[in-house]
Amino acid sequence: MSSTSERLHVPADAGWLRDAKVISLVAIAHFVSHVYIMLLPPIFVLVKDHFGVGYTEIALALTAYNVMSALLQTPAGFMVDRIGARAMLTGGLILSGIAICVAALLPGYWFFLVGYALLGIANTVYHPADYSILSATIDGKRMGKAFSIHTFAGYLGSGVTPALVIAAVALWGWNGGFIAAAVLSFIAALLLIVAGSVLPRAPRKAPGQAGKPGDGKVGLDLLLSGPILRNLLFFFCLAMANGGIQTFSVVSLGAIHGTSAEVANIGLSGFLLFSAAGVLLGGIIADRTPHHERVAAVGFAFTSTMAVLLGWVTMPAALLIFVMSLGGLLNGMIQPSRDMMVRAVTPPGSFGKVFGFVTTGFNLGGMIAPLIYAWLMDHGQPQMIYAIVVAFILLALVTAMTRRKPEGTPTWTR
Repeated sequence: MSSTSERLHVPADAGWLRDAKVISLVAIAHFVSHVYIMLLPPIFVLVKDHFGVGYTEIALALTAYNVMSALLQTPAGFMVDRIGARAMLTGGLILSGIAICVAALLPGYWFFLVGYALLGIANTVYHPADYSILSATIDGKRMGKAFSIHTFAGYLGSGVTPALVIAAVALWGWNGGFIAAAVLSFIAALLLIVAGSVLPRAPRKAPGQAGKPGDGKVGLDLLLSGPILRNLLFFFCLAMANGGIQTFSVVSLGAIHGTSAEVANIGLSGFLLFSAAGVLLGGIIADRTPHHERVAAVGFAFTSTMAVLLGWVTMPAALLIFVMSLGGLLNGMIQPSRDMMVRAVTPPGSFGKVFGFVTTGFNLGGMIAPLIYAWLMDHGQPQMIYAIVVAFILLALVTAMTRRKPEGTPTWTR
């Protein structure tokens, strides 16, 4: 896997302590970014009623967010590789806070859409900057664990947000809840400014590096190659599947089975929190096996079973929460292997652009999924949400299982 290490200039105090500092800073930023992803779903009804619109109109805010991310995330990845990840990540956090303030404080539905569009622009920096930093600085023996902690932080942010949002809304209304989230972003940006010297500076070409075989294929020809496009499709399928569960499980469970919002939100939090725990387990597995597609297969089998149960089986509250939590655990286990599959096909110096491009699949799915699922809710077809979720899980499974294994894949390590 050393062939995929980035050649960036990093501080001299290499070692596990530096790795821990780097992972912590990146994880905090990723945590905050996922707070924003889950900020709206728990209060869909409140925001919808505030503006006097339907589910589809509120879902349009999520679509605007994902349209901007999809359009600009690959260019953001090129900028990360060119000017450095630290500056891009700090700027993204600041813009995220400003965007949430616009959505919460300026009057009218259209300013709410503008705020979410700005939030989508800010979101473009997180994945290319985070993965570029980790790939540039972390010891290869700890790379799977580093990816898993990074993803764990995101899932933790998603998992705690529904409860935090409900508590904040009870105290300050939905606008106040949004402002509280914006404060988190400004604090994280300040932390990167004050303590970010451990992060890599702008990329520099090593003497004699230019002209090495394979180093030229770092532009559009790389992004449009088969292995990278396959990963783009894989990320798109994950976004379509997870979008149905994360964004619409609360309202759809109520419509199908009469599940209360309180129970459904606890189940959703269980799914997200246990996904975070599964990510840590998946990181250990990812460092020990080259067979990442097999890990994905096991996780997808359980996640699809969970979706079928949610859509067609009425369960007691305790069983529902257990099923969603177990599904979340296996779903989370997939994520580090997902990242290692991308890393395995990425050449030196290209992590910003490659991860920026393939994670655009999340945004493409995020553009489409909210509108499809909201349309189904508005037209009284909530069960179809879970049918679509299962279909995309199976497509993701096929995409992972049929990938070509890269040459030089590591064997089991200690």
